[in-house]
Amino acid sequence: MATHLTTGESLPRELLSDIERAGYYPILVSDVLGAALAGEPVRTHLVHQETTLDHDAVRRHITVLALTDSRLVIAHADDHGPDLSAPMGAESVATATTETVPLRLIRGVMLAHLVAAPDQYVAGSLGRDLTLTIGWGTVSRVDLIPANCADPSCQLDHGFEGSITGDDISLRISADADGDQVLQQAYTFSAALSAAVGQH
Repeated sequence: MATHLTTGESLPRELLSDIERAGYYPILVSDVLGAALAGEPVRTHLVHQETTLDHDAVRRHITVLALTDSRLVIAHADDHGPDLSAPMGAESVATATTETVPLRLIRGVMLAHLVAAPDQYVAGSLGRDLTLTIGWGTVSRVDLIPANCADPSCQLDHGFEGSITGDDISLRISADADGDQVLQQAYTFSAALSAAVGQH
């Protein structure tokens, strides 16, 4: 007999509504998120749905970020090609994954604002395009460039220099692509997460 974990039925109504509005297997996404939350109340959330073209196939991806008093819970769901090994022919497949990060482990929250016509910027508007990057040390990006020498005639190999940047998750939200409501939700979520990280 199957054991049923705490599922999407326990999620806040607004979060369920946003997952449903994204339109990507909302029952599945709600269930895996609810199971990861295990009944802990959600303070705020962000739902981001992305559609891309991959070799003439349309791929959908949804990311849900849920902030609790102690954790950041992340749910991803992706489209995959048909499962050709399945009996009765090809079937579509989706993968749903959750990750839980204690707030004390989050090392940084970075916001990059893309502002068109900055000479006409209106105070408080913050632009219509935001990239939210959250790092907690699981994934890092290494940027390397050849090391330079102060002597322009030097022919020696000085190796490389670079930087390591925490880049566990990065989401780009655009008012034009995602809507003003999702962009505002991203700003609200980012502020709450930044404040919560500062307290842990």
